[in-house]
Amino acid sequence: MKSQLEQLKEITTVVADTGDFETISKFQPQDATTNPSLLLKAAKMPIYRQLVDETLDIVRHKNLSSKEQITVCMDTLAVRFGQKILAIIPGRVSTEIDARLSFSVDGSVAKAHELINQYEQVGIGADRVLIKMASTWEGIRAAEKLERDGINCNLTLLFSFSQAAAAGDAGVFLISPFVGRILDWYKLSTGKIYNVPSEDPGVQSVTEIYNYFKQKKFQTIVMGASFRNLGQITELAGCDSLTISPALLDELGKTFSQLEKKLDATNTGETKHFNLDGEASFRYKLNEDAMATEKLAEGIRIFVNDQIKLETWLRSL
Repeated sequence: MKSQLEQLKEITTVVADTGDFETISKFQPQDATTNPSLLLKAAKMPIYRQLVDETLDIVRHKNLSSKEQITVCMDTLAVRFGQKILAIIPGRVSTEIDARLSFSVDGSVAKAHELINQYEQVGIGADRVLIKMASTWEGIRAAEKLERDGINCNLTLLFSFSQAAAAGDAGVFLISPFVGRILDWYKLSTGKIYNVPSEDPGVQSVTEIYNYFKQKKFQTIVMGASFRNLGQITELAGCDSLTISPALLDELGKTFSQLEKKLDATNTGETKHFNLDGEASFRYKLNEDAMATEKLAEGIRIFVNDQIKLETWLRSL
């Protein structure tokens, strides 16, 4: 019998959630995603020290202020990692913009163009890159503009149906609704233990979003993200894409039981009607969802914190 990883690849696009090239080579995913936390972890691994040193050398030979140097260094490092990843995978890599721009439309758009320009300078077209940003109102509006510019986007830190609906309406290429962090919040908030995957609130959130997107015939790819256990992944088998950590990819590869397709575009249940009327409506609905409000804010803080940690570490080299 095939492993569950092999079975999953037959019905869902499997994406590696890591910046570690060796891991990506091992599991042979279609795509890969990175973020500041993953880049910080990968950049500090001894096997990638040469890549970091080469990046620093490139930036130090530019006539830039110290502040400009670190900004260019961060962008260059993200692109260098993306370039190496794209040499391994056949699909796309998601490269995240500075999370401190999460509430700036113009800043996010400008940074996305800078990153795509750097990719193009090393011979990689925009069609192989997804610009990743938080699913704030500003992030969704920035993604909408970038899609019109021919730059595809991945909206991350997505915890609520209203965030997803706004992204679908905006014609964003891909969304990353989170699973594990939603579960974390509910376990902490309610004290309940969710042993049945179908009752997991994170799984239920992605399932609802997937079914709605198929009913609305949105072209947006739904990519479940942030998994805590194998059951969450197998319960979403059939989703457009799933981005999975190395540890869980390994577990899938060592599990040989039958994998059932749980999500199906031709079987989405009762039609859902949802109306989102502009920015005020979006902000109100997000505010009404305590979990999504808290996890979105926390996620941005975590990414910013890891971005600053990476910047501080690079300055010390």
